[in-house]
Amino acid sequence: MEDVIIIGTGCAGYTAAIYTARANLKPLMLSGMQPGGQLTTTTEVENFPGHPEGIMGPELMNRMQKQAEKFGTRIQYEQVDIVEKQPDGTFLVKTASHDYSSKTVIIATGAAPRHLGLPNEKELIGRGLTSCATCDGAFYPDVPVAVIGGGDSACEEAGFLTRFASKVYLVHRRDELRASKIMADRALANPKITPIWNSTVTAYLTDEKGEMRAMKLQNLVTGEESETEVKCVFVAIGHVPNSSFLGDLVDLDENGYILQIPGRTATKTAGLFAAGDVADHFYRQAITAAGQGCAAALEAERYLSH
Repeated sequence: MEDVIIIGTGCAGYTAAIYTARANLKPLMLSGMQPGGQLTTTTEVENFPGHPEGIMGPELMNRMQKQAEKFGTRIQYEQVDIVEKQPDGTFLVKTASHDYSSKTVIIATGAAPRHLGLPNEKELIGRGLTSCATCDGAFYPDVPVAVIGGGDSACEEAGFLTRFASKVYLVHRRDELRASKIMADRALANPKITPIWNSTVTAYLTDEKGEMRAMKLQNLVTGEESETEVKCVFVAIGHVPNSSFLGDLVDLDENGYILQIPGRTATKTAGLFAAGDVADHFYRQAITAAGQGCAAALEAERYLSH
């Protein structure tokens, strides 16, 4: 019987592991399909405190893993299929090859950004394709970039990018934004933002180095195709939280994010906590995920002590 099982190995998961391990709870981590989380797909991270020269995403995750293991965290590279609450109040965590029992569980499975499903997306992530303007916008000063989407997030990303880029194309499938009026008006009033209406991106075009050179567009009304040169495309069509395996142990919002008890990381099920992007659709930053991982660890420790 484990004291705590942490599902997911991003910033939230590793931070929860460091805190629970230092509390002598001997946490077991189950890594999931993407050990290290989304930061393993990024290049340089400049906004994580303590790294004034920046740090590569995979290296940051590797350091967090080593720190967690230093204090006694055990990591199993398995994908969790289901979590069940047992009559005695403990949890059964099932993978394809093992059943684990634990007194508490911390969910830190993150959320995967939605993409368009184009052929070379995977290869371009970190090389001109991203889903986080706050993380990567500063890498593209004085060059044209694009944002795909029409909601509040897309407008917010586009506005943020105008601090760096020479021009921001806002590509939307319809002829008006679905963002709130204040966000839409602000975006359309910005002289550096150029909307491209009724259009979808059908291909990403690369240069000789394999980095983003342009996007191929199709007008959904006329069928006309065109190319627009950009150095980076920021996809802002939402995220898919990795929460479906929890069943009715948690309440979810309309987009699948875990609902926590207000002001806490606890969920509606006693002993089950959630941290990071699987519950947070507002900030979605590495440092806020780490902070929630810390909070979840402290809550799990206090739950066990009582």
